[in-house]
Amino acid sequence: QVQLVESGGGLVQAGGSLSLSCAASGRTFGSYVMGWFRQAPGKEREFVAFMSRSGGSTYYADSVKGRFTISRDNAKNTVYLQMNSLKPEDTAVYYCAADRSTVPTVNPEAYDYWGQGTQVTVAS
Repeated sequence: QVQLVESGGGLVQAGGSLSLSCAASGRTFGSYVMGWFRQAPGKEREFVAFMSRSGGSTYYADSVKGRFTISRDNAKNTVYLQMNSLKPEDTAVYYCAADRSTVPTVNPEAYDYWGQGTQVTVAS
């Protein structure tokens, strides 16, 4: 069992930056693929980024590529999402998620554990 707690959301002006963190409980953090997803009002949850268990592989949604960076610190049981050049369309609740499988995926249904989410609001 893994518990995930996100932090770092808030209100920012367009063009600004925010850094999200997701702290995980347990001693097996390094065995999970970690992903970030987001859900805007009235929309389905969508993939943002994932990072492999070792941190050696990352993948981003086209909408955030070049602006967002996912990273992880397995010693601290934490995954991060650095968000730069934010746009109003990035406004959403952001969730981190953990996947026990060995093959990273963009499919949210494959993820086993989810945080409670943190609100990111980008003002124009």
